[in-house]
Amino acid sequence: MKTKDNKQGLMRRFWPYLRKYRRILVLDLFCAALTTLCDMVLPLIMRYLTNTATTDLAALTAQVVLQLGALYLVLRLIDGAANYYMADMGHVMGVYVETDMRRDAFAHLQRLGHTYYSNTKVGQIMGRITNDLFDVTEFAHHCPEEFFIAAIKIAASFVILCQSSVALTLILFACVPLMAVVSTIINQKMRAAFRRQRVQIGELNARIEDSLLGERVVKAFANEEVEKEKFEKDNAAFQAIKKQSYRYMAAFQTSTRLFDGLMYLVVIVAGGLFLVYGKIDPGDMVAYMLYVTTLIATIRRIVEFAEQFQRGMTGIERFCEIMDADVEIFDEPDAKPLDVKAGAIRLENVSFEYPDDHNQVLRDVNLSIRPGEKVALVGPSGGGKTTLCNLIPRFYDVTGGRILIDNQDVRSVTLKSLRSAIGVVQQDVYLFSGSVYENIAYGKVGASREEVIAAAKLAGAHEFITQLKNGYDTYVGERGVKLSGGQKQRISIARVFLKNPPILILDEATSALDNESEVLVGKSLEQLAKGRTTLTIAHRLTTIQHADRILVLGAEGIEEEGTHETLLAKQGVYYRLWNGMVGAE
Repeated sequence: MKTKDNKQGLMRRFWPYLRKYRRILVLDLFCAALTTLCDMVLPLIMRYLTNTATTDLAALTAQVVLQLGALYLVLRLIDGAANYYMADMGHVMGVYVETDMRRDAFAHLQRLGHTYYSNTKVGQIMGRITNDLFDVTEFAHHCPEEFFIAAIKIAASFVILCQSSVALTLILFACVPLMAVVSTIINQKMRAAFRRQRVQIGELNARIEDSLLGERVVKAFANEEVEKEKFEKDNAAFQAIKKQSYRYMAAFQTSTRLFDGLMYLVVIVAGGLFLVYGKIDPGDMVAYMLYVTTLIATIRRIVEFAEQFQRGMTGIERFCEIMDADVEIFDEPDAKPLDVKAGAIRLENVSFEYPDDHNQVLRDVNLSIRPGEKVALVGPSGGGKTTLCNLIPRFYDVTGGRILIDNQDVRSVTLKSLRSAIGVVQQDVYLFSGSVYENIAYGKVGASREEVIAAAKLAGAHEFITQLKNGYDTYVGERGVKLSGGQKQRISIARVFLKNPPILILDEATSALDNESEVLVGKSLEQLAKGRTTLTIAHRLTTIQHADRILVLGAEGIEEEGTHETLLAKQGVYYRLWNGMVGAE
């Protein structure tokens, strides 16, 4: 019952996508009815010919035969046209449904927060919005069509055969409920196996993605064999699951063939006895055999569709799992655009714990940042520096207190306006696969080439870009692999220059660079920070010693604050961090 309810729930979720194209669906089902009509007429023609030949041969003239032949030819032409529409527009309808579902899934993924991506493998997500939805195309087309045809053929066959012999028809159709029970049991096991198969292919995709993206690390540690072993383990698990799926399919098909044989056996034995005792005519016997053949062909089509049906249901189920993932960060109904007049930031009793593990990182933090002030955050790893900065653009929401920008609670303004007002430069630069120009232009939709070049000049990137093979049109490779760390960082800074936000967050933007690149990028960042309220997270304290104010974050929140000179004079936590860094250098 639970599985049935689950299927009904999935179909209710799927129906709105199919309903959008109901005109195509209705015409497709009408064509399916026409093809079914053509199939159902042949046994009637054969019954008429057989009975007429055995009872009144004189009535079976050449004209009658030709008329029946002409009728059947017309029906076959209609069948051909209807079948063409089903094969063409029926599949196109499935493509439309798949496209709509993928669009909605991708849009929902864009709204999901950091927590979801921290706990979900990208390979799994990719599998859900690509491979899983491929099967929905066939499902959307064939599911209503196949069941509609089967219903018509079974109902029409029952009515027509009852006219010849109610008793024989009831004996024959008594096999159908038994077949339905056995098929349902095996189908449930098939569906569970297909679901495990989908999950495992997602794991396999994630393993491949992880290994290929980290291929430099793999080669650096000469761990190719280790990666092969990990892949073989996941690949073998997928093989085992797929083998089990095919075992259930084999059991399903075998049981169906056995029931096929049982139905033929009923017609041969029971029909033969009815024929011997004069209960039915020879033509009726021929019609029974042809209708049984039609029924068995219909059941076989359903059997062949069963795998597709289960794959489609699994695809819909996994699609629904994406759509059911909670959007933790969203606009309130009365949210208004953020109006940044000066860029002042204030944290009032801010507390935060991660929703998945409830690890409390910040507790009752109070902080006021003046417009245009340059504030640096330092302290040990895990002290909450990055977390604090992530709360301002609402990558996460505070669990206590509030954050205000120019006296506007960040939760009361629209996400788009909030994040448009904040520029973020991170240590781990992400460049999209494309050209240098496209990656800089990402900072401002519709920016002109002149604006992009101007931003690159401000970021100190124009000179090295013009020396590249194709200048601004140079392909940067996946994640910018064709560029050095310093080059990628300056492109990311140019992107923020183009965005031109009033508030800037620098998250260890130079910590992964060599000394020469750090100096170049540092100059770009100084230029970028001019006139903007800036928060800088740094492990290299030399990069922030000229900040207007330095905050030392620790387990107890803000433990110290002041200028570089003031904090050194206190000889507290910052003093120890500075001396430890200088001593290490």
